[in-house]
Order: sequence, then C-alpha cells, then structure tokens
Amino acid sequence: MVTGKCYQSNKKSYHKIRYQSDKLCKENNLIVIDEHYETYKKKYKTSGKSWYENEQFKKGTSWKSKLQFDIDRTIKQSKEWDDFLDKMTILGYEIKHGKHIAFKHKDKERFTRSKVIGIDYTEDRLKERIKENANHRNYPIKKRIGNIIDINNNEKVKSSKGYEYWATKHNLQVASNIVILMREKGIKTLSELDSFIQSNADKRQELQDKIKIIDKDISNLSITMEQVHTVKMYRQIYLEYKNDTSDKAFYEEHKSEITQYKNALAELKKSYSKFPDTKDILNQLDLLHEKKNTLMQEYSSTKFDMNELYHIRKNYEKYMGKEMER
Repeated sequence: MVTGKCYQSNKKSYHKIRYQSDKLCKENNLIVIDEHYETYKKKYKTSGKSWYENEQFKKGTSWKSKLQFDIDRTIKQSKEWDDFLDKMTILGYEIKHGKHIAFKHKDKERFTRSKVIGIDYTEDRLKERIKENANHRNYPIKKRIGNIIDINNNEKVKSSKGYEYWATKHNLQVASNIVILMREKGIKTLSELDSFIQSNADKRQELQDKIKIIDKDISNLSITMEQVHTVKMYRQIYLEYKNDTSDKAFYEEHKSEITQYKNALAELKKSYSKFPDTKDILNQLDLLHEKKNTLMQEYSSTKFDMNELYHIRKNYEKYMGKEMER
C-alpha cells in the first residue's frame, strides 16, 4: 500500500525489524545471526593479519606490530596532531590522508590503514589519545650514546694526530653523556648499574609472563566463543536428529554437524554450569586485549631501555673501568 511516507531509521525501529527477522528465522528453522560473534570475528579472528603475521606479532616482529609501537610512542611525545604527523614522518613514514589515515614506512611498498591494528588506531581515536596525553610529560627521543673509540689500538689514531685529537674529545663527550644518564637514573657505580640492569631484566620477564597468561586466557575464551557458535549453528539439526534417531539417511547426511554439536556442547559443560553468553565473552575479550596492548607497550619500551643500559655498561667498563667506584 502506498502511503506517501518514507522509512525512518532509528534504534527502536531497528530492534523491531531484528525481532521480526529472528522470529521468522526460528519459525523456518534458519540460523539467527549472532551480532556478538560477528563482532568477535571482525575484531579478533586474525584481525586482518595473515597466519605468518599472527605468528610474527606474537614475537613482536611483524610490520603491524612495529607500526603500532611507533604510533604509541609517538603519541606520548606529541603535543598536538600536526606534531604527531611530523614525528611519524621523521621516523620514516609516509602518511596518506583520506577516509582512513594510512602509513607506509620507507622500507615497505604499500600503505597500511592504522585502523586495522585495532579500535584505538582510527584517526579520531589517535587524535583523542594525543589530547589525553597533552597534560602528561613528553619524553623526546634520546639521541643514542656514541661508542668509545679504543685510542691505543685504533689504526686511524696511530696515523693521524688530528684524528687522535678528535677521538679523545669524542670519548670525553661520550663519557660525559654516560655519567649524566647514570646520574639521572640515580646510579653512581658499576655495581649499581649492574643491579639496575638486573632489575630491568626482571621487570621485562615479569611483563612477558603476564602477557603469556593473558594470551592463554584470550585463547581459551576464543575457543569458548567458537564452541558456543557451533552449538547455536547446529542446534536445529541436532534437534531434528533427536526427534527421529532411526532416520539413518538424515544422520549420515548431517553426521559431521551432529558430531561437532555434541563435542562442542560437551566441552562447554566441562567449564560452564550454564550456557555462556557471547556478549559476556566478547566483553571479557575486549578487556583482555586492552590489558595486553598496555603490557605490550611497556614490554617494547623496556626493550629500548635494556639496549641503552647495555650500551652504557659496555662503554663505562671500556673507558673508565672501575675508576668511578673508587
């Protein structure tokens, strides 16, 4: 019937339509789409990564993992959006603006939309995070400490007085930088430096252990989500089979679905007294991934700290030995 009225889309009408759709599906033995499972698939089932990328991400070496780390640390150092873009450019990224912001490192051939990393990496969310960090202290990227030159055994030093003068001056500057950095960390002696390195190594291991525990929880919840989905997907087939177990033809045709249903339900009963809700599972996964991302950022940061500490230790021992301990 033509009324001259147009359809008005709003939340109330959406839920009415969805209710009718679900009702029709149940009446006609069709599968009702689980919106929480669909959200889970989009967010966490490989998250747009290949199998190889997933394996590399676990090791912290994938391209998207590196982009995530660079974005996170640059946000902490940026006062505003343009400042963030400038710093990402300095790190070697080309930036493409459009419907979704994308980044391409100088070592890569293609652009990657930051939103594929996760919900905290859309352009709007990146801008929000920069504002959230605006009142926090910004730590600039430190210039790497130089290496001490072995003046006694360096061939250039032996053959050039000018280079010997430069090397001596360079070593003094490096030594000065080392002392300043050690003082900033409250370190006065080599033994204190070793204790500080061990403390940081212990912290790094502790973070790694926490990440492993969260990974295990994420894996278990993901398995549960798939089991719940399997039970829902094949429940109607199983009920048809139970209504007439003598129908061998039906059983042979749907043997795989019936077996999957029974196995999934049996596994769920081992851990749950009542049937799990996919909405609750998704909420738990969101929280776990958020915790993991925070820990991964800390873990990546400690890697750079450890490299700097080992570099200080090497140069300290090489240039000053134990003189500063006396």
